Amino acid sequence: MTTTGQQRSLNGVTLEQILNCLVEQYGWEKLSTIVALNCFISDPSIKSSLKFLRKTPWARKKVEDLYLKGGGE
Repeated sequence: MTTTGQQRSLNGVTLEQILNCLVEQYGWEKLSTIVALNCFISDPSIKSSLKFLRKTPWARKKVEDLYLKGGGE
């Protein structure tokens, strides 16, 4: 049931929108400490992060979970 609830919450929100929102709220440096992914640490950009997150389901889930916990407010 939790997965269904998360899917509803993310319905219509693109990964790019999620990432832009999190970067705006936290900045790359803080985001890299919250979600320790190399794409946020080493020369971060929206384009390179999107490429990595689209290919890596476990990393995408971490970012989506952060957004659902309130990072998208």
